Amino acid sequence: MEGSTLGIYALIILLGIIGLIFIVILGKYIKLWFQAYVSGTPISIFNIIGMSLRKIPPQIIVNARINSYKAGLKGISTSDLETHFLAGGRVLEVVRAMIAADKANIPLDWRQATAIDLAGRDILEAVRTSVNPKVIDCPSPDINLSITAVAKDGVQLLCRARVTVRTNIKQLVGGATEETIIARVGEGIVNSIGASQTHADVLEAPQMITQLVLDKGLDAQTAFEILSIDIADISVGENIGAKLKIDRAESDKQVAQAKAEERRAMAVAAEQENRAKVVLAEAEIPRAMALAFQSGNLGIMDYYKMKNVQSDTKMRDALSEYDDEDKDGRKK
Repeated sequence: MEGSTLGIYALIILLGIIGLIFIVILGKYIKLWFQAYVSGTPISIFNIIGMSLRKIPPQIIVNARINSYKAGLKGISTSDLETHFLAGGRVLEVVRAMIAADKANIPLDWRQATAIDLAGRDILEAVRTSVNPKVIDCPSPDINLSITAVAKDGVQLLCRARVTVRTNIKQLVGGATEETIIARVGEGIVNSIGASQTHADVLEAPQMITQLVLDKGLDAQTAFEILSIDIADISVGENIGAKLKIDRAESDKQVAQAKAEERRAMAVAAEQENRAKVVLAEAEIPRAMALAFQSGNLGIMDYYKMKNVQSDTKMRDALSEYDDEDKDGRKK
């Protein structure tokens, strides 16, 4: 009798130990089940255990379910949360974003929110930006440069702009990013300044630039909606038109010099050619004189008279050169 009593006590103790171990192991699951139950969103204990077996953190799913249910988003089921987690999504971030969008009266359903999250976009930041617009510097503050443009009068203008945008939830998937906004605004500013008659017109009314840029619809196919464009800084740069005119004049000068040099070279060549003809002609004189002597057309006295004339001419040339020099032998 005593042996059977001891056996019963041992069995009870063994069952108690097994039950204690079971409670310790299932304690966290029971805690999550109780937390969901008292929050009004009961989740089966077996479902919670199944999450662990599927390598899904039950704490994240339960908390996300409670938050969404308490915020009034009762259409999000536990299965939806599990599916998004298994797809690699950030469950809590999506739920917080949907709660913020619901409070701000921004239309955002579960399918759209999960698609944005899986696309790699920060859905919560997008909702916050949609409620509270942010400012984008153009060009980027990381670059110590300004947007450079030239008016029709040739004067260069350097300016920086600030673009106020808010997120366009509908185009967040597949829409262009901030870099596209910065590039388009910079292009619009360059076009607007280039269309101005003078740089003074731009300095006098900078809002003319922003209005022209806004009218172009630069936020098309982007993830943002442009609310305003403000010129933060504008200054006068170099006179590009004057530099171009100077460069053109210098180029024309070089062309004219090249053409003049070409004409001078042709003149020198022509002069040398004429001198060669004179030399050839002078080389014919002795032969002509010899023929004249042989034919009797030139007498000896005529020849001496011609030599005297030549000598007299040389003497006159020498005297005229002497008159052009002063007593020191320097030319006047």
